[in-house]
Amino acid sequence: MKPVILIPSRLAATRLPNKPLLDLNGEPMIVAVWRRAMEADLAPVYVAADTPAIADAIHAVGGKAVMTRMDHPSGSDRIFEAVESIDPDRNFDAIINVQGDLPTVAPDTIRATFEPLKDPDVAIGTPVAVITREEERTASSVVKMVGSPLGGGRFRALYFTRATAPWGEGPLHHHIGLYAWRRSALERFVALPPSPLEIREKLEQLRALEAGMRIDAMEVGEVPLGVDTPHDLARARAMLAAR
Repeated sequence: MKPVILIPSRLAATRLPNKPLLDLNGEPMIVAVWRRAMEADLAPVYVAADTPAIADAIHAVGGKAVMTRMDHPSGSDRIFEAVESIDPDRNFDAIINVQGDLPTVAPDTIRATFEPLKDPDVAIGTPVAVITREEERTASSVVKMVGSPLGGGRFRALYFTRATAPWGEGPLHHHIGLYAWRRSALERFVALPPSPLEIREKLEQLRALEAGMRIDAMEVGEVPLGVDTPHDLARARAMLAAR
């Protein structure tokens, strides 16, 4: 397959205004995310920006950015517009969506996201990590993947939920919000209306499962820090300074 990495980035954020451009040890946060994607050494990297300031920050470090509409309801819609813009001839047949607020994500996690697409039956790949902190088992902010193990750290995802699941003895898996899409799957997904379980759980990936798309997950050794608050930003600065 010939993948491309797309990083959706929008300036508006209710909890942390101007989040993509906030300083992380001397550079904007979106640049730090772009660097992690480049370090994966897997595919060309583009930032799908909604404002010129984000694109300018990426261009300033020699990266590639593409402008997209400001009114997209989700990152998936944004990256679909971006790939259609940069690749109208459909040379890229897979899109890896790296969230724009994960400045500490490990390159290995990005590569693991793509791994399931080597199976032609899989429409979407995504990473998960074993939950080790007791409070995360019941936290609704921690999305859990319920899946059947296939061996080698890979799972066929059956459901995603904010509840504590599955019941009984055994590990729970924290879903990490990176996705590798077959281009045909992304095209189908963005044409679908939000599904009932997606609306109820507020989890976009349930739309794909309800539509019969196969999602496989790969277990990784980290849960990347998502930056949503000033406290998260301070943690990210400390983590990157220690690299």
